[in-house]
Amino acid sequence: MTGRLGRSRGSPPRQPPGPESGLLTRLSLSAHSVAGQVFALEAVIVALLITAAALALVLQERYDTQRDARHRTLAAAEAFAHAPGLPEALKSPDPTAALQTRADAARRAAGVDFIAVMTKDGIRYTDSQPELIGKPATGDFSRAAAGQPFTEVFKGAPSDAVRSVVPVRDASGAVVGLVSTGIEVANVSDVVEGQLPLLLGAAAAALLLGMGGAAMVSRRLRRQTRGLRASDMDRMSEAHAAVLHAVREGVLIISADKRLLLANDEARRLLNLPPDAEQRHVTELGLDPRTTALLESGRVATDEVHLAGGRLLAVNVRPTKPYGDHPSGSVMTLRDSTELAALSGRAEVARERLQLLYDAGGRIGTTLDVVRTAEELSEVAVPRFADFVTVELLEPVLRGEEPSLAGGMYLEMRRAAMSGVRADQPLQPVGDVIRFQVPTAPMAAALDAGHAVLAADLHAAMGWRAQDEAGTRQALDYGLHSLISVPLQARGVVLGMANFWRAVDTPEAFDEEDLSFAEELGARAAVSIDNARRYTREHATAVALQRSLLPRVLPDQTAVQAAYRYLPAKAGVGGDWFDVIPLAGARVALVVGDVVGHGVHAAATMGRLRTAVHNFSTLDMPPDELLGHLDELINRIDQNDSEAAEDADDGAGGPGGSAGITGATCLYAVYDPVSGLCTMASAGHPGPALVRPDGQVDFPELPAGLPLGVGGMPFEAVQLRLPESSRLVLFTDGLLEDRDRDFDTGLDMLSEALARPGRSPEQACADVLASLLFPAPSDDIALLIADTRRLEADRIAEWEVPADPAAVSRVRGAASAQLAAWGLDDIAFPTELVLSELITNAIRYGTAPIRVRMLRDRYLICEVSDASSTSPHLRYAATTDEGGRGLFLVAQYTERWGTRYAERGKVIWAEMPLTGGPEPVVPAPDLETLDDQAG
Repeated sequence: MTGRLGRSRGSPPRQPPGPESGLLTRLSLSAHSVAGQVFALEAVIVALLITAAALALVLQERYDTQRDARHRTLAAAEAFAHAPGLPEALKSPDPTAALQTRADAARRAAGVDFIAVMTKDGIRYTDSQPELIGKPATGDFSRAAAGQPFTEVFKGAPSDAVRSVVPVRDASGAVVGLVSTGIEVANVSDVVEGQLPLLLGAAAAALLLGMGGAAMVSRRLRRQTRGLRASDMDRMSEAHAAVLHAVREGVLIISADKRLLLANDEARRLLNLPPDAEQRHVTELGLDPRTTALLESGRVATDEVHLAGGRLLAVNVRPTKPYGDHPSGSVMTLRDSTELAALSGRAEVARERLQLLYDAGGRIGTTLDVVRTAEELSEVAVPRFADFVTVELLEPVLRGEEPSLAGGMYLEMRRAAMSGVRADQPLQPVGDVIRFQVPTAPMAAALDAGHAVLAADLHAAMGWRAQDEAGTRQALDYGLHSLISVPLQARGVVLGMANFWRAVDTPEAFDEEDLSFAEELGARAAVSIDNARRYTREHATAVALQRSLLPRVLPDQTAVQAAYRYLPAKAGVGGDWFDVIPLAGARVALVVGDVVGHGVHAAATMGRLRTAVHNFSTLDMPPDELLGHLDELINRIDQNDSEAAEDADDGAGGPGGSAGITGATCLYAVYDPVSGLCTMASAGHPGPALVRPDGQVDFPELPAGLPLGVGGMPFEAVQLRLPESSRLVLFTDGLLEDRDRDFDTGLDMLSEALARPGRSPEQACADVLASLLFPAPSDDIALLIADTRRLEADRIAEWEVPADPAAVSRVRGAASAQLAAWGLDDIAFPTELVLSELITNAIRYGTAPIRVRMLRDRYLICEVSDASSTSPHLRYAATTDEGGRGLFLVAQYTERWGTRYAERGKVIWAEMPLTGGPEPVVPAPDLETLDDQAG
């Protein structure tokens, strides 16, 4: 390296031309120099600017002259039109003789080319050309004839002109003639052309001044650049950049006063120089004392070994050649020649890679969430392996589905995760669709080959650059320079793509060893992503199964106004469920339960229990008895499942079968809107919350019952009389407790959330979840809120019936009158028929006391109760039987009917629509016949 950077070897130094050369000579000698090019550019710019300015001045002068012509013609026309005696002259026998002389004098005085006096139709009385007198003037004079003066640029015979036309009015204001004055366009142009010499002279002077200034600037620039051409300066810039950034050998340039003038990137790295090292004295650079002494001495050195930060450096020092008034300095070159240090570095890199793989095994796959697993892969590799990491996954993988092997499936993926050493990065954000349309791009090539692909220099990766020209240019400008693309594969199926990027933060490009490591890291991450995908699929299947087994809508009924919320657990679907079941007599059953465990088995067990509860509720059992039957059912299911599992073990020679029900809890409550009584029993489930009309929240104590399928002990029910407009809140324990909150704390928070009155059940559900919901609930949450209602007294009718057949007709008459009061005359006959049959059966086969009750709800409900426990059964009577048809008729005339048992006796009930329906197939006997049968 010579003492002067950028000078080509063997080329003589350029000398500036002597002062005896003229301007043209200097410009011709330096036509290809930077100074000559700058002069040419400045000359062109000055010429264009002056030409544009001159043209603008000419156009402006032309415009101003024409505008002046308009003003002069209009003023002359206005003055002549208002001259005294003009209207009288127009009305004289010979207007031409009276006005021609005046018009000529006025034209000469006003400096216009013509003044013509015309009729309203445009016939000339006077004109500067006498041969035109008496002839019509060309143009439209209707505006002036209407009393409106105007000015225009007229084109036509006898010549183009700027003319103004003004109406002449008499004493009464009527238009009696027109005055037209004008200046010919040729005369206007003559005025402009008269100004051209001055304008052109000014433009030429400005051009000469501009060229002179450009010549002075060019001369100054030529001195500064020493007459170098643009190509020479480009080569100097490239050489300078190469020395600074590309050369893998350290270079230091030291001035004569021992200050650092220049240090390239490699020298900064090897010597660990501070960012502001330039212009510092060599003693202030923090170098090894031996190296500092060498620089201070200025002596020549060849391959001397110096120590710098654990590196053994081979140092060479040469003096620079003096130039101009600058004394000689020195140049130092450095290179790392310690093979032991290099081997030690490679061993350290290998150890770090092994540690990174170990850490990746513990940090990737900590959750069973696909996106989070992808994020963990990107986080673990930054910054220890790459500056930026992006992870793209196939759409089916994100949804938990099995990736398809259909053609074209790898053309696009969705970016699922991205990490980097800096927040400002040029890559597409998370959520964008990444397309692989160029087969030679590293991503597409890796997918096609099935293994990792290295693009050590992104500047040379033409396929990658062709894929998105604008985006890749931005990435290169940002500093991304090296890439490894790794397909994420598990079980031979591609799940996605991981891309490892290096930027200016890590100048070293990826190499083959990095490629192997990236492939190993991607393989480990792919297994975790596949596990998360399979879990997502199973979780979605379990959620779909569970939701299909839960009620989609709540049934229509009058007893309560209900709302619900159900949220599956994040960790796994559980077996929580709820139900609102309409019962006979306008009552309603509220149910909430929880199967122990998670997964598809828990969801399926929940479906079996919910179906069993529905079936048992149709028998109208008390809550405690229903839970007892449910407990027996679960024990029987467990026994059958255990036997099936043992058979599977014997047949397969190993464990098999399905797991039994390890336990389930259930709360069953029945509310009667007629009496306001709520009867409930619990099988190991938390009791409900009772919100009174004033907002007070209570938690009624229920007898502790064992969970279903655990103990086989009897259950006990309690009965509460609820105030009107009370609110019942049933829930599962997942709403209240979690790892960070116990059950009692949850109860306090629930009580606080429910204590605000005046909200609908829907609003209350939303507020409860807003207050108590966990960010990631570990258990299912079922919440059922029901506002209780009371059936109005005027919709209830009751009668005591003596055990006398003659009472049937009296009750029937009273019922008919009540139906008339309710406006239900259309169903009076079938109602009387049903009541007669039910009361007759109670008198014949039942035991006093006998009571009859009618409820007007969504249906008309007829109830007949007695103290007997015998239940009637529907049967088909033979043709020779005298009786046995009564209940058959009841079934024909009602929507449904049945029997429910009380503590003493039973209630036979029937529901009838509030409007008359089609007649039953079997004809009904008349009511007198029924009375005879009752007797």
